[in-house]
Amino acid sequence: MSADDSNSGGSEREDGRNPTRAAVRSALDGVTDPELDRSIVELEYIDDIAVESDEPTDLDNADESGAHVEVRFTLPTAWCSPAFAWMMAIDGREAVESLPGVVRCEMHLNDHMHAREVTEGVNGGRGFEETFPDADGGIEATRATLDSKARLARQYVAVEALLAAGVTHEQIAAISREDCHRLPGGESVAIDVRGGALAVVVDADPLDRYLAKAERVGCFADGDDRLFRTPEGDPIDPDRGELVHRRARLARVNMDGQGGVCAALHEARRSESARR
Repeated sequence: MSADDSNSGGSEREDGRNPTRAAVRSALDGVTDPELDRSIVELEYIDDIAVESDEPTDLDNADESGAHVEVRFTLPTAWCSPAFAWMMAIDGREAVESLPGVVRCEMHLNDHMHAREVTEGVNGGRGFEETFPDADGGIEATRATLDSKARLARQYVAVEALLAAGVTHEQIAAISREDCHRLPGGESVAIDVRGGALAVVVDADPLDRYLAKAERVGCFADGDDRLFRTPEGDPIDPDRGELVHRRARLARVNMDGQGGVCAALHEARRSESARR
């Protein structure tokens, strides 16, 4: 049974102040496992969502009323990186608390060797380094490394769509963000190539996903508007476009392979829990 079907945690009624569990689940859908770059909802990490209305006891505090949300989640193994678990918990809390009507969200990690530290640290407003003083490296450095890897994997998918449309590696290296034009309906993008002499139409989703991550990691902070980048974040030399694409493929294959392992471990864990 999914969290949306659960009867725990209050009513599904949405009265303009409090979100439904479906709305909370939708917000969580935008949170990714940082190692796999896939939604924690898609990966079925979410065990339960509870929404409780917090009504004020007097009229003076009426503006402070709203919903308290509690989300319980489980990772594929009990020894998944506490840094990864921390990122998912923090990102999940921020995503849910951005919903209208939510005054607080608590994330509870289940069945993990560091469940107590992650749950209490995130919900208590402490930092990762404070909670895990012996950790090797800070959370932001780890996040930056994983975001760069995810950006490269997303780039591979977006470039594959252009190659399938007949664009060459040399042409792809020269494409800028200004060359991309969203078509009516928003589901497709027309991209000018060869100096505008030719336009190809591709699905917007791979490009949107790539751009979101590329902007997050600061790919365009150098002022150069060229769309695709090397693993180091530099514009691509047209003569090295195919080599850069092969390097991006390695990132994608590595991420997909790790995702397959995690999916198998997660399924085995759920099957074991169901037999208890």
